[in-house]
Amino acid sequence: MKYAFYPGCVSRGGCPELYPSAVKVAQKLEVELEELKDVGCTGAGVLPQYLSDPINARTFAKAEGLGLPIMTICSTCQGVMAQANYRLKSDPAYREKINREYLAEEGLEYRGTTEVKHLLWILFEDYGLDRLKSLIRRPLKGLKVSPFYGCFLRRPPEAITPTKELSRRKNYLDELIEILGADLVDISGKGKCCGFPILTASEENSLAMVAKHTGESKEKGADCMVTPCPLCHLNLDGNQPRAQAVRGEKIDLPIIHLPQFVGLALGFDPEEMQLKRHIVSTRVVESRVEMLA
Repeated sequence: MKYAFYPGCVSRGGCPELYPSAVKVAQKLEVELEELKDVGCTGAGVLPQYLSDPINARTFAKAEGLGLPIMTICSTCQGVMAQANYRLKSDPAYREKINREYLAEEGLEYRGTTEVKHLLWILFEDYGLDRLKSLIRRPLKGLKVSPFYGCFLRRPPEAITPTKELSRRKNYLDELIEILGADLVDISGKGKCCGFPILTASEENSLAMVAKHTGESKEKGADCMVTPCPLCHLNLDGNQPRAQAVRGEKIDLPIIHLPQFVGLALGFDPEEMQLKRHIVSTRVVESRVEMLA
């Protein structure tokens, strides 16, 4: 099982603990990764379509040249790339225009055959749950976990969940929490925006969103929250201390990356998953894991 690995910029920048955690987990799962290095940012939902689509088409063409599907570890990258790919695949004339005006100069062409999948989807749809369960060395029993998908991994439906069968993707993270032995603590905002996209435009509202999501999780008894999106992690973890002031009380909820969460269940130590690099202390998670060792 091999993928063209698109780690995204945040996994090696704002959340540098994510990249090595994902690589270690992939190695443990015997998933071979060929990293795409000569590619650009997806646009992160910030760049307009006329700029981001050519950039993403170039990335797709690079993966297509390798004959590999793309694996992402970022919900935002996944969402933006999925929407771009949907437009390029469903409109051959548009794809040809981008090929002609942007890619031809490099000798590239996107033919519309590349598939883009988040690691979360790969675990369920390609790797297989029985195979994953056989590798669990430390069931995370007693760890209470809230899922946080963010806004890009569940929409728009035509690009993310185009068939009835794939509509199950909306609940993969909930299922994974229980598969790895942890207790699911559901929250109402798990599929909503974390507030990161509006941080610079409306900091007050962004922090209020962080406080709402993490506060609800904490109130319901969660030990931590797990997210497949490093941008969500940046806001929910990095800005949680400031969000506490908005809420008027301490929240202190660790935010765990998806690969870290999977890695702990596969037997990696918290140090190997670099939990100590987080802003909000992960000590409660580390303590639970130590008890399960």
